Formats: sequence, C-alpha cells, structure tokens
Amino acid sequence: MALNIRSRQVDVLAEKLAARKRVTKTEAVRIALENELRRSGENVPLWERLKPLRERVASAENTGLPADKTFFDTLSGED
Repeated sequence: MALNIRSRQVDVLAEKLAARKRVTKTEAVRIALENELRRSGENVPLWERLKPLRERVASAENTGLPADKTFFDTLSGED
C-alpha cells in the first residue's frame, strides 16, 4: 500500500532524517513512525501497561502454600 506525502514540510523532514540516518526516505518515515508509536506507548500509565501481567498473576491457582523465607530459599537453590 502506498503512502503519498503531499506536504512539502513533511517531505523536507523526511529528507533530513534520511540524510542523517543514511537511509531512504521511506526508511526514515518508518523509523520516525515506530519511534513515535513507542514514545506514545510510554505515556500509558504503568498501572495500565502492567494490566496483562496483573491479570495473569490474579488468575494463577492458589496453592495454599506459604510464601515465606524457606519457600524463596528453595526457589533460589538454597536449602
């Protein structure tokens, strides 16, 4: 699918980034879009970013075993 950029300002910015990175303008646009998507994802609060992990932990079966020092020592190979 083609992307047709009609803005001269955007074209100039793509040219500058392409020259700086020594890549094609298409690659420069890809880099810029990926970086912006990553940055905008960082604006999501940590609590929301951790939601899938929180749900996974909450769905784990409760074994009824105590998670005390002995338990953690066993996990790390210490007896």
